[in-house]
Amino acid sequence: MNKDYSDRLAEILAQKEIELQRLAPHAELLRKTALKRNDFRPFRVNLYQPGFTTIIAEIKKASPSAGVIAEAFNPVDQAREYERGGAMALSVLTDEKFFQGKLEYVADVREQVSLPILRKDFIISELQVYETVICKADAILLIVAALEDEQLRWLYDLSKLMQLDVLVEVHNMHEMDRALDLGADIIGINNRNLKTFEVSLGTTVELAPEIPPDCLAITESGIKTVEDIAFCRLQGIDCFLIGESLMRSGQPAKALQEFLSV
Repeated sequence: MNKDYSDRLAEILAQKEIELQRLAPHAELLRKTALKRNDFRPFRVNLYQPGFTTIIAEIKKASPSAGVIAEAFNPVDQAREYERGGAMALSVLTDEKFFQGKLEYVADVREQVSLPILRKDFIISELQVYETVICKADAILLIVAALEDEQLRWLYDLSKLMQLDVLVEVHNMHEMDRALDLGADIIGINNRNLKTFEVSLGTTVELAPEIPPDCLAITESGIKTVEDIAFCRLQGIDCFLIGESLMRSGQPAKALQEFLSV
C-alpha cells in the first residue's frame, strides 16, 4: 500500500481483497454472464449537457464519516423521488461493511426507474467489473487513489470493453494528471480529503480548470446548498454528484428541483 493512502482507504481495500476471495472461484462464470448483457442506459450522454445543471443523485444509507444517514432507508422509494425531482442519473452504494449498501439495490432500483445507474464501490479487480455489469449498472467508479497505474489502465479498458461508462475519481493534482493520461472522458473531483475526511470545495476550484471541455466534469461531496451549486458552476462545473444532503432532506424531489434551478 502506498504510504500516502489514508488508513481508512487501506482498511476498505483490505476488506475488498477478502470479498474477492469469495468471487474468485466463479471468475469464468462471471465473465461469461457479463458478456451476454446488452441493455445499457446512457450515463455520460445523459449528464453531459454543457451550460445546464445535471445531477447524479446518490442512494446511500451510511458512510464511515457520517455514520447512518437514513434510518428509514428504502432505495427504491428514494430512486423514484430522485427521478421525479429531475435527476439525470443515480449512484447506488453497494459496499456492505462501510456504507451498509448491497449489490442487489442496483437491480431493485433499475426495475422501477428509467435512469442510468452508477455502481459506487471500491473497485480493484476485473471480477468486480463483471459483477457490475451483471447487477445491471450502467457505469462504474474507479478511484485513482486506490489503484496503481497498470491496474487503473486495465480496469478502465476492461470496463469500456464491457460497455460501462467509467467515472474516474480524483482528489488532487497528481491524481488528475493520472486521469488525464488515462484519457478518461468522465472525471469526478471528490472534495473529501481521504486522509482527514474533511470536505472543501477548494478542491474543485483547484482541479476543475484542468479538465478538458469535451470531458464530463463532476464535483462530488460537500454539495449542500444552492449556493454551493452556483459556486461550482462559476468554476466551470455543470454536473454534481449529491448524496448526503438529498438523503437527509426528507423531500428529495423538492431538494433536487431547487438545486436544478441554479
